Amino acid sequence: MAKLRYFDARANVEQPTAQVAPHSEFLRTGKITRQQSHWLAAERRYLTHDEVAEKTGRKLQSAGEKTHQHINGFHRSIQFPKMVFHRTLEDSPHLGYCHVTAARTKFAQYEAVSWAFYIANFYADISDNDNVFEKIDMRYSRMYFAVAIRPGEHTPEKMTIDRNVRGNGLLFRTDDPQVAIRNVLLLGARNEQLREIVRQL
Repeated sequence: MAKLRYFDARANVEQPTAQVAPHSEFLRTGKITRQQSHWLAAERRYLTHDEVAEKTGRKLQSAGEKTHQHINGFHRSIQFPKMVFHRTLEDSPHLGYCHVTAARTKFAQYEAVSWAFYIANFYADISDNDNVFEKIDMRYSRMYFAVAIRPGEHTPEKMTIDRNVRGNGLLFRTDDPQVAIRNVLLLGARNEQLREIVRQL
């Protein structure tokens, strides 16, 4: 796959486009138009992958922090640690995901599951290997998902997806922020009474 190139689109929208051709304006008024929009198009300023990753990271970080505030603002009995950090995809730095929080809970038939909640700025399937994402779909601007996690054994990562839970480790995945927050609150509720309150949302 060819390496993606990014350019700064803001440089091209600063000047309005001319409505009248410069030569016809000269014939009509006798004046030479000196507006920059009539000159040759300026050279596009291409962004490095590091610059794109930095911009993407700032947006992901901000979304992660706001989401954490929403989750912890629901009920004082359901609080999650703030563990916000992000990663961008290596060959596509305009795409990335943000870790929001992690906890341990009883889930379905599993007694104790450690899990992590993420936001991504794309929608994709969780793969069965270490690449994590496959079939990336850009039609959705966000994906909210939670995966079961366990300490990494033979990987450089401290934590890795626990694929013993549900076959692929995926607890939920959605593009709806309200559904995502409800699912995270259900995972974090310590008893059935709190879960019932959350279900009524």
